[in-house]
Amino acid sequence: MPIPTVSFFKVLKNANRILKNPLPFHHENFEKHGDIFKVNLGFGHSVIFTRDAGLAKHALQKNHRNYHKSALQTRDLAKYIGEGLLTADGEKWLKQRRLIQPAFHKKQLEEIIETINDVINKELSQIKPRETIDVFPIMSDLAFRVVAKSLFSYTDTGNTISRLQYITQSAQRTLIKEIRQPYKRWWFHLSGKIGKTLKLTHEARTILNGIIEERKKSKSKHHDLLDMLLEARYEDGSAMDNEQLIDEILILFTAGHETTSNALTFTLMLLALHPMIQEKVHKEVLEIGATHMPLMEQVAKLQYTKQCIEESMRLYPPAYFSDRVAIKEDTYKDLVLKKGTTILISFFEIHKHKDLWKDPLTFNPDRFAPEIDKREYSDGYFPFGAGPRMCIGNNFAMYEMVLAVSKLIREYKVETSNQNIEIKPLITLKPQKAFLTFTQR
Repeated sequence: MPIPTVSFFKVLKNANRILKNPLPFHHENFEKHGDIFKVNLGFGHSVIFTRDAGLAKHALQKNHRNYHKSALQTRDLAKYIGEGLLTADGEKWLKQRRLIQPAFHKKQLEEIIETINDVINKELSQIKPRETIDVFPIMSDLAFRVVAKSLFSYTDTGNTISRLQYITQSAQRTLIKEIRQPYKRWWFHLSGKIGKTLKLTHEARTILNGIIEERKKSKSKHHDLLDMLLEARYEDGSAMDNEQLIDEILILFTAGHETTSNALTFTLMLLALHPMIQEKVHKEVLEIGATHMPLMEQVAKLQYTKQCIEESMRLYPPAYFSDRVAIKEDTYKDLVLKKGTTILISFFEIHKHKDLWKDPLTFNPDRFAPEIDKREYSDGYFPFGAGPRMCIGNNFAMYEMVLAVSKLIREYKVETSNQNIEIKPLITLKPQKAFLTFTQR
């Protein structure tokens, strides 16, 4: 089947617009060409864009063994954050996944949920009532420090963690320029931009190596993720070396705080724009809080709060795209995918596809009510990816978000004068100008 193609000339013509925000350009092409089209990137390179949920499931789950991540992740992202779960492929990925998975089982997370709760309480105390603020920096700090404390419960969370946060964000800014403007990569090298960023990431690795060595010398147990990772053993009984451990920690920082801070901000903005839904959350939070049940049980009972977060991640999926490369020829329906074909899957478009969702642009948490058969939406919903490479920290992230949203809505009425939500697509989908006012209840 011939695939509609967007010319390289059209890409160049829209280069500045694509650099700022590629999603409208993608949407226009999906509306014009259908759920699958090809973009010519010049120099013999092209990418297939899709919002076909069936093709997404095929590449990510049903025939996942035939697809690896593209060089954007295995090479470009890896040079900044190392070769860990997010960026590794094949046998190395499988070996690491098997090693690390137990640290994120629900039983293990029960040990650190109090740590998560303490950090959230501390960070949310910075909110000043009756002042209009951009809430995203607060959510970003909160999410980064939750990951930091969950990883290193005893470590200084002042300048060290702030420096790691700065380096992580700097690497992302450089990488997004490389991705959006591949034809300028020579200039990024020549100008020293990539070299400066690599120097920063080397600094982060030095900081983390110091933390790991300090922990190894320590005789005490901290019951945090670092303890779990240090104690984890491969099938031959060996442990991760420091370099591999640093790779995994950098990925936990990058993936663990980015997506969560974005989702929290989008959820709060949506609740501010929908006060009746916010009041339903408030009612649930008060009812569950009055029971004085253990924290883990409270999180499990906050069902409507969770639904609001799930619906927020449908409208504004933090991981708004994924890519795969066919390692040998494959077919999907009547589409032939040659060896080496790169597929870019737009979760942003799938989550709003009118054939998959009723009133797709409407914020409606009832879509995810317990009585709704999950099969009605599971084929078109990818908040944490799909298949064997689904986000390893999905439970961790959901616990954190449910706790943070419930605590905020219990204490404050959240309002905004914004008429809509602005987005900034980088490696993850970020909110912009998320101005909210918090009024003490």
